[in-house]
Amino acid sequence: MAFVTANWNPLGESFYRKIELYEMGWNLKDGLRDCLVAAAPYGGPIALLKAHNRRSPSARPQLEIFSSSGLPLASFPWKSGMVKQLGWTVSDDLLCVQEDGTVLVYDLLGGFKRHFSMGNEVSQSQVLETKIFHSPYGTGVAILTGALRFTLATNIDDIKLRRLPEVPGLQGAPSCWAVLTQDRQSKVLVASGPHLFILDNTACTPVTPPGLSPQASSIVHMCVSFSYKYLALLTDSGHVWMGTSNLKEKLSEVDTKIKGSPKQMAWCRRPKSQQPSAVVMWDGLLLVVGECKETIQYHLEDDSILVPELDGVRIISGTHHELLQEVPGACEEIFKIASMAPGALLLEAHKEYEKESQKADEYLREIKEQSLLSEAVRQCVEAAGHEHEPETQKTLLRAASFGKCFLSNFPPEQFVSMCKDLRVLNAVRDYTVGIPLSHTQFKQMTLQVLIDRLVYRKLYLLAIEVCRYLKTPEYQGVSRVLKHWACYKVQQKEESDEVIAKAVSVKLADAAGISYSEIATKAYESGRTELAIKLLEFEPRSGEQVPLLLKMKKSPLALSKAIESGDTDLVYTVVMYLKNELNRGDFFMMLRNQPVALSLYKQRLEARIAHLQSAVDEYYKAKNEFSAKTTEDEMRLLRFQRKLEEEKDEQLVGFSLQDTMTTLLSVGLHKHAEQLYKDFRMPDKRFWWLKLKALAEKEDWEELEKFSKSKKSPIGYLPFVEVCIKHHNKCEARKYVAKVSPEQKVKAHLAVGDVEGAAEAAIERRNESEISTVLSRCSATTDHLLVERLNRAKATVPKK
Repeated sequence: MAFVTANWNPLGESFYRKIELYEMGWNLKDGLRDCLVAAAPYGGPIALLKAHNRRSPSARPQLEIFSSSGLPLASFPWKSGMVKQLGWTVSDDLLCVQEDGTVLVYDLLGGFKRHFSMGNEVSQSQVLETKIFHSPYGTGVAILTGALRFTLATNIDDIKLRRLPEVPGLQGAPSCWAVLTQDRQSKVLVASGPHLFILDNTACTPVTPPGLSPQASSIVHMCVSFSYKYLALLTDSGHVWMGTSNLKEKLSEVDTKIKGSPKQMAWCRRPKSQQPSAVVMWDGLLLVVGECKETIQYHLEDDSILVPELDGVRIISGTHHELLQEVPGACEEIFKIASMAPGALLLEAHKEYEKESQKADEYLREIKEQSLLSEAVRQCVEAAGHEHEPETQKTLLRAASFGKCFLSNFPPEQFVSMCKDLRVLNAVRDYTVGIPLSHTQFKQMTLQVLIDRLVYRKLYLLAIEVCRYLKTPEYQGVSRVLKHWACYKVQQKEESDEVIAKAVSVKLADAAGISYSEIATKAYESGRTELAIKLLEFEPRSGEQVPLLLKMKKSPLALSKAIESGDTDLVYTVVMYLKNELNRGDFFMMLRNQPVALSLYKQRLEARIAHLQSAVDEYYKAKNEFSAKTTEDEMRLLRFQRKLEEEKDEQLVGFSLQDTMTTLLSVGLHKHAEQLYKDFRMPDKRFWWLKLKALAEKEDWEELEKFSKSKKSPIGYLPFVEVCIKHHNKCEARKYVAKVSPEQKVKAHLAVGDVEGAAEAAIERRNESEISTVLSRCSATTDHLLVERLNRAKATVPKK
């Protein structure tokens, strides 16, 4: 505790501290030299890519992804084009912007997700510079092309490219530029020599920072604050101007006395701080500037990068990872030398109490006399949240707990919440996890996002422990994490379907609200259909099982599951899907094996008939609406279509008179079919054809025979023979041969394989063509007598 202030440096009325977060676990031969580096905010992952060697383009650089502690997460050779910039999205996806304007997206474990282009103009002109930024709409990409034009995409998940206006007088690359987010719109601030321009959708507007040093002839670097509210400009004279990003208010200006162009600059203002501050980095030197003339200098031994954060700046080098920030107010009040703040006195009181000294009572009395004990407890709790060392956290929380004992009505929620938060933060800050979140960042990020980030890293056990410890609702916490784990598990190729299915069922047995169908879908998408079916067996809701079964072409199983559910709407949904997917014969064969589905289908068809009959009645009432030239069939169908549009009945949309007639006949609703036939005055031949085919497909031979005897067939009886033969029933076909007309007798006899009968019919008709047809079907060895008879008959046929 004596060394808490050892790394503090004063700047104006505030102090700044540099905290070591990690000694990096990576082993980089040349550090960060000649590397493209991108680190995600909120303690996110770090991506490294060695700069392309233009002299030997065949050498493949390695793209590596590490945690913030330097532990490897992914590594793979880069086989695509020249990369100009790396960056991270708000959801920790890695963006790789290539020279041709193509942007490749990877997850933090190196899995390729997708790619998109920044447009033809960028592809043709090539990328000169690029910046990846975050806005209220998501992650954006801004590109300066070789033609010195800016192209902007505000949200990479909904690409809408914007080409910004030209900058007047721009002859080469601008000295610096940055993306601003103002009034829910992304703009580009460009410095060209001594001039500043703001580019938006419609205009290029010149602007002048108020109070900028007259010694400056150009702006060489700029940076925007994490919240986009503030801006820092570095001029060629070495002055750093700080103000609001709308360039209407100046906050301060500091002379760094260094005129060289820096490597990087970042805003370093703590939320609710009264002092503006920025960090400027040159080779080997880091400078912190505020609102006073003094600066803080840090010497850097290795190549480093700056990562702006909500409450400070992270500094990453080849060996260390540090956090530079303004000392939070509560910590300053308590630990500042000779501080008489209530929190400082309470901390001293607790120290003396542990020594069993009477001074503890004196300190407590002094705090209580000023009625500041509640404030003292609050300060200790708040300060504990801003400390990274667990021992310092414990000391402050023990002091707060000690002070609470002397308060009768102090609300415990803040103390309890801070204890829980710190336990979680210490767990994720651990070297093996490598997410160095501050308490301020954690509260801004929210617990749900932290759980997501643990899940993305496949740290399922830690995510579950955090959810249980903070008592997160099941559907938001443990169940959600387990679902992600299961979706990952089913994609593993090393284990068998049985082993994975059992592991998933055991793990998820007590989890509430998990949909096994989602997990099964992931298995199916990974090419493991049998595993998907096994997983669906654990899904208690049939409505969730059926859609995936249909997608997997497991129609009989889907229909069985729908019937088991007892949900008639679900059964009918499956039936209609099958009707569209299967041919008519297979469809009705499947329904025949499922009486429940067949019965339901009949009921729905009867309902359709009721609608149909109603439409016919409407037609007769409104007959005068149609022209005299319209045929009666057309009038009925037109009126019927109008009726459908009015009712918007999904079961009737796309109605076809012929299809409905066939369907009614196929399921045995003959009376309805005949009523439809009469109402719409369907031609006899068409109706007989439809009924004939429907009964044959259904293989209802008894009903077919009754139909043939009902009255004289308008299509003849040869079609009866042919449909029976088509369905491999010669026995039934022979029943209709005798009824076939004389001119079709030969064809009918041959269809059933009766060559002698065909010969008799051909000879009786004395038709040379028919005799020749029968001869072609005779065998010279077995039918020689019949052949001789046919040849004699053929010789007597008169020549035409």
